[in-house]
Amino acid sequence: MTVQDSATHGVLLTDVAATKVKNLLEQEGRDDLRLRVGVQPGGCSGLIYQLYFDERALDGDAVRDFDGVEVVVDRMSAPYLMGATIDFSDTIEKQGFTIDNPNAGSSCACGDSFS
Repeated sequence: MTVQDSATHGVLLTDVAATKVKNLLEQEGRDDLRLRVGVQPGGCSGLIYQLYFDERALDGDAVRDFDGVEVVVDRMSAPYLMGATIDFSDTIEKQGFTIDNPNAGSSCACGDSFS
């Protein structure tokens, strides 16, 4: 399923992160899922990131393709994520997706929330 006439968003997905997403989707045996990125109220700093696979297409979604990986941002989250870069780290110190967000004025000590 593809979103027709959708707007694009300002979130970037690195090549490393795109490869990891493709590998995860292959493991799941799914080709109908997108990577949905959003923010919601919560955490000790006010907002928390959401990053998950989604098959839904919601009204107002902005979609951007990164070498076959569709990244979806809902219209409420888009202003908070403009210019953010999603990467994937696989080191001793950190394993997982990271979000470098120029709009985050501050973040909590654990790094899970921002304001």
